[in-house]
Amino acid sequence: MAIATNLGFPRIGERRALKTALDAHWSGRLAEADLLAEAARLRAAHWDRQRRLGISHVPCNDFALYDHVLDTACMLGAIPPGYGWDGGPVSCATMFALARGSRGTAAEAAAGIAPGLPALEMTKWFDTNYHYLVPVLRRDQRFVLTENRPRAAFEEALAHGLRTRPVLLGPVTFLKLAKSEDGSDPLALIDTLVPVYGAILAGLAEAGAIWVQMDEPCLALDLTDDDRAALTRTYAALAAAAPKLSLLVASYFGPMADNLATALALPVAGLHLDLVRGGADLEAVLERAPEQLWLSLGVIDGRNVWRADMRAALATLRLVAQRRGTRRLMVAPSCSLLHVPIDLDAEDALDPEVKAQLAFAVQKLAEIAALTRALEEGEPAAAAAFRASDAAIEARRRSARVHDAAVARRLVAAERAGRASPYAVRRAAQRLSIPLPPLPTTTIGSFPQTEEVRRLRADHAAGRIDDAQYEAAMKRLIAEAIAWQEEIGLDVLVHGEFERNDMVKYFGERLTGFAVTRHGWVQSYGSRCVAPPIIWGDVARPAPITVAWAAYAQSLTAKPVKGMLTGPVTMLQWSFVRDDLPRETVCRQLALAIRDEVADLQAAGIRIVQIDEPALREGLPLRRADRPHYLAWAVDCFRLAAGAADDATQIHTHMCYSEFNDIIAEIAALDADVISIETARSRMELLDAFVSFEYPNEIGPGVYDIHSPRVPTVEEMARLIAVARSRIPADRLWVNPDCGLKTRRWEEVRPALANMVAAARRIRAEMAPG
Repeated sequence: MAIATNLGFPRIGERRALKTALDAHWSGRLAEADLLAEAARLRAAHWDRQRRLGISHVPCNDFALYDHVLDTACMLGAIPPGYGWDGGPVSCATMFALARGSRGTAAEAAAGIAPGLPALEMTKWFDTNYHYLVPVLRRDQRFVLTENRPRAAFEEALAHGLRTRPVLLGPVTFLKLAKSEDGSDPLALIDTLVPVYGAILAGLAEAGAIWVQMDEPCLALDLTDDDRAALTRTYAALAAAAPKLSLLVASYFGPMADNLATALALPVAGLHLDLVRGGADLEAVLERAPEQLWLSLGVIDGRNVWRADMRAALATLRLVAQRRGTRRLMVAPSCSLLHVPIDLDAEDALDPEVKAQLAFAVQKLAEIAALTRALEEGEPAAAAAFRASDAAIEARRRSARVHDAAVARRLVAAERAGRASPYAVRRAAQRLSIPLPPLPTTTIGSFPQTEEVRRLRADHAAGRIDDAQYEAAMKRLIAEAIAWQEEIGLDVLVHGEFERNDMVKYFGERLTGFAVTRHGWVQSYGSRCVAPPIIWGDVARPAPITVAWAAYAQSLTAKPVKGMLTGPVTMLQWSFVRDDLPRETVCRQLALAIRDEVADLQAAGIRIVQIDEPALREGLPLRRADRPHYLAWAVDCFRLAAGAADDATQIHTHMCYSEFNDIIAEIAALDADVISIETARSRMELLDAFVSFEYPNEIGPGVYDIHSPRVPTVEEMARLIAVARSRIPADRLWVNPDCGLKTRRWEEVRPALANMVAAARRIRAEMAPG
């Protein structure tokens, strides 16, 4: 019979319980033992909830205190020197130092961790909004099993009365995600890594596991023959190491396409298919899959929040059942549910019309259970689920709130995408309108969201303070920020974004076509959670959004203040996007809304406008053949948004977590006057792309890693500026942090930015003639 399964459950817990525990531990308010106890409580609650929802294969080892890739690296002993590990289980202090950098705490000293160590580089998990920490390997890397974490998780679940399906990040994907510190190919280490994985699997078999899920999403990438040979060799060895285990290889985020033959030939018991993003694989699988191979069918979208079309999903399942029977079928989400909020029932204030269209993790698992019943027993066995699905689809189709005729008309109208004059002409105009010193200093936009800031927003939302009181408090914070920036000598100031809860949600709350949630949190990295807004209808800007705050800040200083906007591609990527229109059409709607804001900021006297696009690269399709189309419309949407600016208005953009080499021409095509990028963790490595391409405009490479609480010294940042000067002409170089500072504390930000300004001044002095 078909089996209802899940690939992974959100880790953060109801009301972000994991975040609360982590933040308390890092601040010294929660002991390590209590943190671990809270993690165990969350795991048990998640297992029990999935079981009660009707899931037969409940995953374990999908939980991580910070990141599952970091957990895997720690389990395999892939830990750089200095972080306090010399064998055996890896301490929490070491793990958190790898994730956040070392700060010289007592726990770090006790673990033998050197002070002042940087955190591991962080980047996006495939094309999602989740971040993982990049393992650092070397040519002579030795792997060792520090502790069998999957076995521990399996035995923990057994103690709760549940036989789970352990989840492991597959060895080939682990190496494909890693980087080498000496230029070697991490995948060359596969034959030394496989025996450690074999020991993990042997331990799981000994503990009584039956199925083990091996996540190999690298199968959705463009792989070489050597990559595919490594997969074949790896799974032959793993099957031999644990012959009694049933291995399920799971790929997701896209079709396997030319990797499918390799996947189907692996000596494993099952293969997971993402039929939401990789449905093109299905017919080939049905034609070529061995009869004895279990198929896990990902028919429920694990990355978006829309209620499933149950009839369409059941039709797919029945197609497979007609060809293969139901004896070796698993019904599943397309990928781990890590990427969606936990429970829609918590949203008691959401617009009922919107809520009826949605499904979060709990609801998606209920859909999986209902589909499994319908496949086995017939549709009447899950009649209520099908009635709800039908009603939601029909209501959405008929809704006058989803489709806006005015937005449709404007999309057809021709508005200029791009600036009126080339960069050289604009640069001359901007030198006159915005006089700045060499190596101008600025920040990316946001300042710390303190407890006071969060309380003010909460009190205003709850009606405990009125509009006038809220505005006065925000203006006080802005005035303090402007005065402090002038005091330390920053050249281009920001208002601090104290009024903004999130760089996307804040705009979504003020645009038509968006809905926002109260508890729709998903993990971004570590304890950092975001509540993406939901684009459910046509998008327009009814009124100015940021103009009053920016104009007030500018009124307080003679120095230029940047207007801060979120770009259309990032608005798209960091939202849950409607699935009834092409994404490029939705993005163009967003671009027109941002364009209106640019025009109003300029009219209010703001001469520098930053349109952040940190998500431009993460939207890149995983397959190279699909990228040109995406890049064409993404670049066009940015240029459409920026096109309202005249020559004397300087347009900035910001990007982070990006490897730029393969899209540098498209980044240049954005034609922003200044681009700021994340480079501190990579020690300016990313600038190589801008050198070899001869990037024509101005660049601000980050010299301050804001994802770590450590405060970089003047010397450290001066060295990074010097490296940047060796690659970028000084007259086109800016000095700034890697990213916004909202997640940091003022105790870290104040000295770090003062050091950054001092470093820029030191290099300016060295540049001065004589």
